[in-house]
Amino acid sequence: MALPRPRSVFQRIPAYRAGKPAHSDAYKLSSNENPFPPLPSVLERASDELARMNRYPDAGMTALYRSLSERLDVDEDQLAGGTGSVGVLFTLLAAFCEAGDEVVYPWRSFEAYPIAVDLAGATGVPVPLRDDATHDLDAMADAITEATRVVLVCTPNNPTGPVVTRDELAAFLTRVPSDVLVVVDEAYVEFVRRPDAARGLDVLPGRNNVVVLRTFSKAYGLAGLRIGYLVGPPAIATVVRTATPPFAVTDIAIAAAVASLNAVDELEQRVEAVVSERESMVDALRSGGWDVPDTQTNFVWLPLGSDALDFAAQCAPVSVRAFDGDGVRVTVGEPAINAEFLDAAARWRAAR
Repeated sequence: MALPRPRSVFQRIPAYRAGKPAHSDAYKLSSNENPFPPLPSVLERASDELARMNRYPDAGMTALYRSLSERLDVDEDQLAGGTGSVGVLFTLLAAFCEAGDEVVYPWRSFEAYPIAVDLAGATGVPVPLRDDATHDLDAMADAITEATRVVLVCTPNNPTGPVVTRDELAAFLTRVPSDVLVVVDEAYVEFVRRPDAARGLDVLPGRNNVVVLRTFSKAYGLAGLRIGYLVGPPAIATVVRTATPPFAVTDIAIAAAVASLNAVDELEQRVEAVVSERESMVDALRSGGWDVPDTQTNFVWLPLGSDALDFAAQCAPVSVRAFDGDGVRVTVGEPAINAEFLDAAARWRAAR
């Protein structure tokens, strides 16, 4: 008996792999989560919304757009929300790409990029990173053809950590045709401390082909509520809003996001604690002989190549994220758990 067949893309598309579970959340350094629990004010506001779970969410995301507009100094019609920045990306590519179109992106970078591109019916054009784990923007510009519809720039880059600099992005944008959409993915922007790092919002004025993606999952600690957003030209934001499924983002998530924006001073203290711990981990690893690229995120990258899977196994009970053949990404967790990871890394290296 014949069965319904999905599109042929599902014969080759990989499933997204979540971070490997651990015996407790504290030991799970395989997903880029915030190690701190929700702020009491945010938890209280989200809990209040539970009493209204019998009602549909605000499809217009009014409170979210108002708060972001004030916080970022952008117009509300420049915003489009979704289920995390990755949800917005999937919607964006589905809205702007079709069969025969190409999407240029760095590789290795965010694991969901090739999945989102394939599902949109487009063809991915991955461009290898440079030896220092940074974007090769010259090569990415060279890869643009008449078929290119979108270019993805991940800064800081996941899973390797480095940023694209302000000058690099400015030079790159001069080479991108005006009808090619440039997506600046800034999921980790709050952790950036390099003064010369590019900021997507700074390049938006005067450009009609650039959008910025951001999320509440990382620095704001709302990964479980799935909420992120796009900032860009009103014409593009309007298309993404139209293409987003109705009621995709819950009022609980919106309430928590707005409360987080109102508690930004408290959250910045937590971000500073993560950044400080990140620097300590990088210093310890480099002192131990490890090759660690610059990281402006809440994780560190070890370019272990073919040793990635073996190293990850030796880190147990700490769970880290291995990318077979490339390296291992380790999220900054609680100091005691980070110390256990560093001990495991030292033992593995000493045994080589």
